[in-house]
Amino acid sequence: MVLVDSSVWIEAARRKGDLACKVALESLLEGYEAAWCSTVRLEVLGGARKQERKRLADNFAVIPYVQVTETSWELALGNAWRLQDVGLQVPWNDVLIASVSVEHGWRVYARDKHFDLMSQAIGIRLYQPGYGGSFAAEPAG
Repeated sequence: MVLVDSSVWIEAARRKGDLACKVALESLLEGYEAAWCSTVRLEVLGGARKQERKRLADNFAVIPYVQVTETSWELALGNAWRLQDVGLQVPWNDVLIASVSVEHGWRVYARDKHFDLMSQAIGIRLYQPGYGGSFAAEPAG
């Protein structure tokens, strides 16, 4: 399963958004591999253009949802401290999304540079689409 960050949803929704991102998201959706959490939903739908809201909400309605729990918040707090201790200032919402992915053992698909930094500092696993945007299973190892 791949937790898709708002940076991907937003880029894919843009009229002139990155084609590789659009194809990769579509591949995750078609393969039933995309998941979301409430933080992503608010970031995406809260800022969506009026004409995009229904389509995006329809996508969210049929993909797996993971609830942000008290455990998620506690893990995020610990991760925020760990990031701060190594000199990284990351927005709280990105720390929470990353922490939810760690909690559930999922990869994160994000275009936001904060996730690259967090992958090294707190060990989140990042999703990289396969050739032509196809779904890429996690390498064995």
